[in-house]
Amino acid sequence: MPEHDLVVIGGGPGGYVAAIRAAQLGLDVACVEMETALGGTCLRVGCIPSKALLESSERFVAASKELARHGVKTADVKLDLPTMLKRKETVVSDLTKGVASLLKKNKVRRYLGRASLTGPGSIVVDNGEQSERLSARRIILATGSRSAELKGVKLDGDLVGTSTEALSYSNVPKTLVVIGAGYIGLEMAAVWSRLGARVIVLEYLDRILPGMDSELAAAALKLFKKQGLEFRLSSRVVSAKARGEKCVVEVEGADGIDCDRVLLAVGRVANTEGLGLDKAGVACDERGRVVVDERFATNVEGIYAIGDVIRGPMLAHKAEEEGMACVEGIVTGHGRVDYNAIPAIVYTHPEIASVGRSEDALKEAGIEFRRGVFHFRGNGRARALGETDGWVKVLADASTDRLLGVHIIGPHAGDLIAEAATAISFAASSEDLALCSHAHPTLCEALKEAALAVDGRAIHA
Repeated sequence: MPEHDLVVIGGGPGGYVAAIRAAQLGLDVACVEMETALGGTCLRVGCIPSKALLESSERFVAASKELARHGVKTADVKLDLPTMLKRKETVVSDLTKGVASLLKKNKVRRYLGRASLTGPGSIVVDNGEQSERLSARRIILATGSRSAELKGVKLDGDLVGTSTEALSYSNVPKTLVVIGAGYIGLEMAAVWSRLGARVIVLEYLDRILPGMDSELAAAALKLFKKQGLEFRLSSRVVSAKARGEKCVVEVEGADGIDCDRVLLAVGRVANTEGLGLDKAGVACDERGRVVVDERFATNVEGIYAIGDVIRGPMLAHKAEEEGMACVEGIVTGHGRVDYNAIPAIVYTHPEIASVGRSEDALKEAGIEFRRGVFHFRGNGRARALGETDGWVKVLADASTDRLLGVHIIGPHAGDLIAEAATAISFAASSEDLALCSHAHPTLCEALKEAALAVDGRAIHA
């Protein structure tokens, strides 16, 4: 029976990062992953392929509709969907091979198969043909999440599916119904709308992007509607199923919707089934997530958990940070994650990004704050890009001026939010941010101006 200092179950962002860091710190490490390709949902059928399609579809729109205003004339622009999908697969393949190379470089032993706990420190790996038992001083559970299901929606892995199927439609549907107006639903809605589909987004709540700043979500809704997306909010989906080569979606109190495909995107749930948690005595909460303490330790000695299987936002970079902190804590006794500085990004056009607390959360908590807002239409770089929709909002404590949250909708918001996350992590004030020199002309000047606006000192507003 192979014995290791640490066995990481799951080869996604949290798992492989934890495995590599543990190996760097001198542990004998193994990583168990049931998929042939490493990288987890994020790399294989999530973050990476969706961003590849978002980029390709955005360029298609630019070539067919937007380049003329830059003095670039194009004619007879055509969609080559097979080539677009092939490029996406190449991006994914290259990165998964890269992860495998990193594990090998750091001497992490890789096991292919489904892992389950048989007791504390004991694991069995089944690859479908044979099983192998492993022994480990410590185990990290990093098995990620899977798409949540919805009562009445009959998934068939084709016409009615999840984001996994939506990443590989063989043709552009005439009408696509997206159930759920969160990150995943909106990103995939954007892709297929750009490529020519009529997209109808159904959302149970009376708003899009649940959990994000409501002012940010309202601004995004207006822009998405201008782009052609149709929204039906406060809509409870009763059923969705394939009917022949088409689909029908039933909504409470409304007419049914006939469409070509249905994408179910109502969130994700912890992927803990079949892990043998009960055999090992590992405790879970009411939502099936593994219960851990501040060191990511479960109630069972030597077993830890990170990423989507524990509480908190289901984000790849959150899992990575937890993987690093968990391993550092095991080896050095020190490891932490600043959850207030974990950014969230929606890669639509324009991009949407947030870090820290929203206005809604601050008001609910009774925290006094000041706000500064700066619109990209006043930014020189945004004007040059022809990307003037959106704004930056900075929220600061009313008495201490400490940054509490930053929310951005606009060009390259996903990149700009990194500066805000860094500032929050270092407990900076809005004045600290405002006094930093920002190169001109750059989009990040909008962040400086919003920080200045907190104190009523914005120059270009």
